[in-house]
Amino acid sequence: MTTVQSADGTTIAYTKSGEGEPLILVGGSFSERAHPTMAQLADELAAHFTVYNYDRRGRGDSGDADEYAVEREIEDLAALITEAGGSAKVFGLSAGGVLALKAAASGLPITKLALYDTPFVTDETGPTPPADFTEQLREKAAADRGDAVEFFMVQGMGAPAEAVAGMRFAPFWAGLEALAHTLPYDSAIMGDFSLPTDELAKVEVPTLVVYGENVAPWLANSAQKVAETLTDAKHHALPGQDIAVDPAALAPELKNFLGA
Repeated sequence: MTTVQSADGTTIAYTKSGEGEPLILVGGSFSERAHPTMAQLADELAAHFTVYNYDRRGRGDSGDADEYAVEREIEDLAALITEAGGSAKVFGLSAGGVLALKAAASGLPITKLALYDTPFVTDETGPTPPADFTEQLREKAAADRGDAVEFFMVQGMGAPAEAVAGMRFAPFWAGLEALAHTLPYDSAIMGDFSLPTDELAKVEVPTLVVYGENVAPWLANSAQKVAETLTDAKHHALPGQDIAVDPAALAPELKNFLGA
């Protein structure tokens, strides 16, 4: 593990592997660098890139601040890009992909961008989080982490309430609760979950928007709308995949696009 200091002094932990052009992986909700998806993806891509797999603030071995702002997470990514040599390719998963888009729109030196399952709600089939979603998440995470996780998954991800209630008894549930305090961060990144067309119009780097062939229709529509809105982008459905993407299936798509 290595660390870098963000602009506000927060320590950001990362693992560096492989060789080649720098590629930074930005995890999504319930994700940190040790998560099997992120760790395996880093391993798969290390043969082609110098991979920086990091803990977003508040997760894993990274520090945090008393107050959260999306701008601080963009500064975290900027610090990693500086550490990587001044420019980098970036992959973002779910809400991490939205963070990467915001970073590109802000002018960070990102040379290519790849995204998986950007969860904007662009049609009536998607979830409809309440207007005070972030505030409710913050309150629930402080009172009962399990309630915060369930609320996020049902209201923010559109998961069936019955299925999520059953997950509370699964072995992995404790790991989700451990990251419950970061769910308001991802909600803040998403805003009102609508497509930020003016912000996306500022993203000029070549972008690949990938989604799983078996995801809910609203996620597929979201990927297509993101690609249509960006200046230089294409979208692609990954056969046989859903929101829990197999890194072995995703890595070749990323290698082919980002390595070109």
